[in-house]
Amino acid sequence: MSLQTDVTAVVLAGGMGRRMEGVDKGLVEIGGREMISYIIATLQASVSNVVVNANRNVDHYEKYPVMVVPDSMQGYQGPLAGVEAALSAATTPWVYTCPCDSPMQSVELLPHMWQEITASNAEIGAAFDGQRTHPVFLILKRDLLTSLQGYLEEGERKIDLWFDRHQLKTIDCSDFSQSFVNVNTEEERVSAEMQLISNRNGD
Repeated sequence: MSLQTDVTAVVLAGGMGRRMEGVDKGLVEIGGREMISYIIATLQASVSNVVVNANRNVDHYEKYPVMVVPDSMQGYQGPLAGVEAALSAATTPWVYTCPCDSPMQSVELLPHMWQEITASNAEIGAAFDGQRTHPVFLILKRDLLTSLQGYLEEGERKIDLWFDRHQLKTIDCSDFSQSFVNVNTEEERVSAEMQLISNRNGD
């Protein structure tokens, strides 16, 4: 199996941005670039297929060299609805998902998670930063689509309860802990911008 051809990477940008007063977080600018642009560039270093799950500003996201897919469920049903859309859109046997508000994601994170999941018998791999699990940084089999659709049709939305139905591997990603810094406030945006500029300058 090959990471480049067997994995579709999906950026989850379908939320309502409640913690940023309804702003579409993927389009928030940091260091003169939209957050989504950092993530797309990082993922394209590893895989051929990158998809953005978005329910707003679809025309804007389509300016990037990616497929854009909305949730199939109406009403902003949460991250699992985005994962369902990702699995539906993918044609590869594996899918990787990550949020749109984590612009400092390491280019090495996805390859690490791929190596760990393929060395196991697990169906789902979730990133662990050394302190907590990040359940939307996932790598999972596309054939879990039917299971997830059934779970959502039951009216369930809790991601950890769906995990309990499958073979889950918690993947130690503590070497890439900066990848999980997300941006939900103006203060966090400024902090991330300073860090990205510092990284760019090689400090």
